[in-house]
Amino acid sequence: MGKGGMSVDDHGKEKDGEEQNMAAWLVAINTLKIQPFKLPSIGPHDVRVRVKAVGICGSDVHYLKTMRCADFIVKDPMVIGHECAGIIEEVGSQVKSLEPGDRVAIEPGISCWRCDPCKQGRYNLCPDMKFFATPPVHGSLANQIVHPADLCFKLPENVSLEEGAMCEPLSVGVHACRRANIGPETNVLIMGAGPIGLVTLLAARAFGAPRIVIVDVDDHRLSVAKNLGADDIVKVSTNIEDVAEEVTQIHKAMGAGIDVTLDCAGFNKTMSTALSATQAGGKVCLVGMGHSIMTVPLTPAAAREVDVIGIFRYKNTWPLCIEFLRSGKIDVKPLITHRFGFSQKEVEEAFETSARGSNAIKVMFNL
Repeated sequence: MGKGGMSVDDHGKEKDGEEQNMAAWLVAINTLKIQPFKLPSIGPHDVRVRVKAVGICGSDVHYLKTMRCADFIVKDPMVIGHECAGIIEEVGSQVKSLEPGDRVAIEPGISCWRCDPCKQGRYNLCPDMKFFATPPVHGSLANQIVHPADLCFKLPENVSLEEGAMCEPLSVGVHACRRANIGPETNVLIMGAGPIGLVTLLAARAFGAPRIVIVDVDDHRLSVAKNLGADDIVKVSTNIEDVAEEVTQIHKAMGAGIDVTLDCAGFNKTMSTALSATQAGGKVCLVGMGHSIMTVPLTPAAAREVDVIGIFRYKNTWPLCIEFLRSGKIDVKPLITHRFGFSQKEVEEAFETSARGSNAIKVMFNL
């Protein structure tokens, strides 16, 4: 959990005989086990949440398959999961904004609020961030978690707990749109129609983008993007030699200058395409992190004054995400393609389904 915790080996029982909290532990490559997990005590500004919905993210799958994601390495057993929502069961003595029974979406990162980035309002860049399921911090695929109350956001009656859990991936798209200043005069190209590309499509439309073209290598995901409201789709290859020809296809599909490209894949080819396709004076926002090191045509892009910006996670996005969901400006429900319960067998099946990809977009646990 964000606040920390520890495993117990007492067959799921506390000393007073109550049922112990259970969680999905990543214990080795391709090995998840539902085991007891002892919650920390609740501080005055914390809440205890009964988790009801948890989505599987690509980073969760990376950890399962390799025990690492980018520079983060799992060295000890770790509770997995960070896209979550639940119901408040207990509040700390100083918590005034929430009460037991409230349904909440949960922002998974606890920043220090003391470093320069935090003081400057960019807490997502905090070097001491404690983020669910980012080693050595435990995650949220558990019956209950303890978390700061100010990172738990009350859901309106017409927003489900599953939609609340989707606020985490949606926040990535919202943060990208803010960083790229997307608005009613911004034509947008999106590289990649995976889960993040699709939520970024929804966010860009909610921010007012008048025309959005999305590209991918997969026909099924492109059809999903079209159904979600993309104005046009372009199927591309994985061959870097095809960039010039594909840029021509993309320009034809857009039918206007591309003001902003959001690269939601982050590979050599997608970034090269983004830099080449974006018009002079435009922006390329790197959202995906497929490659940690890339070789891309920066000099021609710089000569056209194409700005390259990056994003890392998000900041102050949950209230806007919830409002988008409440108002109906964004509908994330079509992205939830598979649902599983919280048994050992279902946890294994859910991660296998997510790892296979295919027609799976967002795999969700209902606890």
